[in-house]
Amino acid sequence: MGLLICILLSSSVLLQIFSWLWYTDSSENLETNVEKFISRHGLMNIVHIFQLGVFVRFAAVMEISITSIKHGELLNEGIAVYQNHDLSMLRLFEAFSESSPQLILMMALIIEMPELHFFTVIKILASLSSLSFTVLSFHRNMRALVPQKFRMGWTSSVIYFVWNLLLIGPRVVCVSLFASVLPCYIAAHFLSLWMLLFLWAWWQNTDFMDTKSGEWLYRATVGLIWYFSWFNVTNGNTKHKGIIYHVVMVMDMMLLLGLWWWRRSVESARLSPLPIKPYLLIALLMSSYILGILLRLVYYWKFHPKQRELQLHKKEKKPPNRVGAMLHSLGNLEKDSTETEEPEPLLETVTVTPPTQRDLTGVQKRMKIMAGNFYC
Repeated sequence: MGLLICILLSSSVLLQIFSWLWYTDSSENLETNVEKFISRHGLMNIVHIFQLGVFVRFAAVMEISITSIKHGELLNEGIAVYQNHDLSMLRLFEAFSESSPQLILMMALIIEMPELHFFTVIKILASLSSLSFTVLSFHRNMRALVPQKFRMGWTSSVIYFVWNLLLIGPRVVCVSLFASVLPCYIAAHFLSLWMLLFLWAWWQNTDFMDTKSGEWLYRATVGLIWYFSWFNVTNGNTKHKGIIYHVVMVMDMMLLLGLWWWRRSVESARLSPLPIKPYLLIALLMSSYILGILLRLVYYWKFHPKQRELQLHKKEKKPPNRVGAMLHSLGNLEKDSTETEEPEPLLETVTVTPPTQRDLTGVQKRMKIMAGNFYC
């Protein structure tokens, strides 16, 4: 119980720190009444201390949605895009800082049970599916920036969900099996691998946050995500980085499974029998991971947009200066002199340049960097 509480508190504090840092970065660009009220009365720090920062962001999105429905127009769509981007990032951090460790703890306890019930298996599959769905939601949020013809359809969404499930699922199960027989060593394993991944993120010279301390925290969080799943953090050719990552993960999974099998052989009399032969379980897990890699290749070959383009939304009414400036800086607009007015919101396609501009800050910088990484 103490470990579970520690996981919950650590994850919540991590999310609040990121939320507070992002609000600090964009304190002059608050656009919703909820955020303006909290900032004007000096409550931003207090709200995050009481772990309510994420709820403020949800309230801001709800305010934007209600305003849009009430006025019957996409008046605040640019603001909503930024809000949804930060929320999707926070949900991704939560999935791998809270949900994944909880699932590992739960599975490690379930493995020690004498019987494995069907309903328990369903709960495990549902939890793994939830992790994959969170990654899919983040990906769909990034795909919302591309022209309509590049938006994710049902086929691409299903394939993306399945290959993430096939990669994240075996990884979580392998760590859970290891934790079930060698619980005292799981912390050492995590810290050792996490430190290597953290140093790898530092070596890639990430530039996601506006402060040095925030950037180090981001790199540490990336290392945590990489412990479970691949997450691109730099632009350019990432093929070799992806290969290195999956080779390391396969080797680490084989090490964990080998130690688990050895420990079960030594203490077979004490441990509860498994509903499946150990060698069959190992073969199933490794086959699933390899199949996930193959499906990932199929997705990026057939369904991932290859044009480095963003979609910016314009409206008939000129947006507020701050919102217009944010939209303008995101895509390095080059206006077409032949552009004509239409009654519907106009769609303007622009080319994404590598995220190297230092004058961008806050959410504009984060979105531009993630967009640049996304279309590599």
